[in-house]
Amino acid sequence: MSDNGSTDGLEQHIANHPLTAELDLRYIDSSQRAGISFARNNGSAHARGQFLAFCDGDDRVHSSWLTQLLLSAEFADLIAGGVESESINSPEVHSWRPFSSTDGLVLGRFLPSAMGCNIGIWKRAFDSIGGFDESMTAGEDVEFSWRAQISGLSFAHAPKATVAYRLRSTLSGTWHQTVSYGMAEVELFLAFRDYGVRRPTIKSSLTTLAGLILLNPLIPQRLSGMPRGRWIAFAGLQVGKLKCAARNRTFYF
Repeated sequence: MSDNGSTDGLEQHIANHPLTAELDLRYIDSSQRAGISFARNNGSAHARGQFLAFCDGDDRVHSSWLTQLLLSAEFADLIAGGVESESINSPEVHSWRPFSSTDGLVLGRFLPSAMGCNIGIWKRAFDSIGGFDESMTAGEDVEFSWRAQISGLSFAHAPKATVAYRLRSTLSGTWHQTVSYGMAEVELFLAFRDYGVRRPTIKSSLTTLAGLILLNPLIPQRLSGMPRGRWIAFAGLQVGKLKCAARNRTFYF
């Protein structure tokens, strides 16, 4: 397990685990540099197996997770697993960014991508593209997935390889996370526009702005149907886009 500076006693837990030897569990110190991409890359560099399966420390895998990833790995280099957010989040928090067990595959205006909390990939394929980009603000999973496919690696979706995804449980945490996601969306556009990634259309931008205004938290939820946390996430995403677009002197909303 690759530890990016945690304080929860992971090293001691691995050392005392009853199946440490049987499962060849190892503790990898990845505290030299902050960031999830570095932790993944450092853990992968120490891996002895042929197949890599990524899951974040605050999430929880379902019982058949690894089996389902490996079944899909027979036909692809990179696999996006399924994600659900209901089983380990409160009903309120789940309503802010709901995921069902068939999610985990991110679709947009370009290539499909995996969520970083649930990725399977052959080690030879991982090494061939140089792992995750450690310079990304966020969205490193999307960048990784797109770069893999552009380089010729095959991609598959395994919805039954499910991970329970833990959401930010506070409005401030949701805001900060989604602002970084918005910034990453602009970074992805700048990095991949030569491959065909396009800005949102004027129509979609105006629709987004109208939604933010008409569904704002000042309107009672019984009328808007929009949980406050979901509006915060939506607004944070747009603010992140504007922030990064201004920094890079480009238009993106």
